[in-house]
Amino acid sequence: MFEAENLRDWIGLPVVDPNGDKVGTLESIYFDTSTQLATFATVQAGIVGKKLLFVPLQGAVVAPKHLKVQFDKKIVKDAPSIDTDGELEASREPALFEHYGLAYSVGSTGERRLGRR
Repeated sequence: MFEAENLRDWIGLPVVDPNGDKVGTLESIYFDTSTQLATFATVQAGIVGKKLLFVPLQGAVVAPKHLKVQFDKKIVKDAPSIDTDGELEASREPALFEHYGLAYSVGSTGERRLGRR
């Protein structure tokens, strides 16, 4: 395995937790608007009423057939989510960071922290 660099190449592949349990399928990448670094991924989970779960990419590693994140499946499943055709509202960003125990701050001019590309 190796450090995650161009994660777009892994869209559509499984996302697993540190124990190798499948969390879902990699759907998209959210970047920190101030650093332009990949910060969160959305993972498509569920069979009925699918939703997109957010998981931090800090410490994530890629293998030929999956992306391994550093958070347990249970923590990810309890994270804030959006509908598969939804968008993360700026007002929900602080709760997302808080769920994972990560520091949150807006940009110097008040702009939102995460942007999807």
